[in-house]
Amino acid sequence: MIKFSELKSGDYVLAESDGQAWRGEVTDFNHDEKEVSVNNGVQDMYFKCEDLYPLPVDENELFKLKFTKHVNEDGSVKYMKGAFRIQTSKQDDFSNFEIWYRDERRIITQPIPIHVLQNHYAAMTKVHLTDEAI
Repeated sequence: MIKFSELKSGDYVLAESDGQAWRGEVTDFNHDEKEVSVNNGVQDMYFKCEDLYPLPVDENELFKLKFTKHVNEDGSVKYMKGAFRIQTSKQDDFSNFEIWYRDERRIITQPIPIHVLQNHYAAMTKVHLTDEAI
């Protein structure tokens, strides 16, 4: 479950309905009912927060968000989208990593979901992180 207050329009989540789950994009909010509209690529549907789940930050999700990958000589991995960087100490380990954009750096010391990474990205770049190429 994701907290209603954590989500912003454009965030990616896993939405579940009638036993099926799919990756979708948050498109709108019903603040009175605490419901979130999610587009599954075909249509928008409203969900309660208990039917929304976080997507993990992993290499697969970063590639969906159009990041490119560079493996450094020391085994660390850098993911890049424009001037934004994510640096992990080793391949497929997103439990402790660093993000930076220009002069601002943040150290993430625990696994975070994609929508939280999107919120960091937006705060640092002033642009929402989407699956569109820059």
